[in-house]
Amino acid sequence: MGFEFHLGSLLNALIYAVVGVLILIIAFITWDKITPYDLWKEIVEKQNTALAIFAGLVALGIAVIVASAVH
Repeated sequence: MGFEFHLGSLLNALIYAVVGVLILIIAFITWDKITPYDLWKEIVEKQNTALAIFAGLVALGIAVIVASAVH
């Protein structure tokens, strides 16, 4: 039983991971821009917990969509 290392597979996984993270960041920034309020200010300065939970769920939903599209 030998250990086989495929550099191509590792490179593909790294490329897909980077592309997935970039898509997630772009989608989240776009979502922040189209909303009528400043997301960061609302969460950090005004301590809006409900919005923080919602933003986390949106990021998680986008991540699941990106992961299934990449897979």
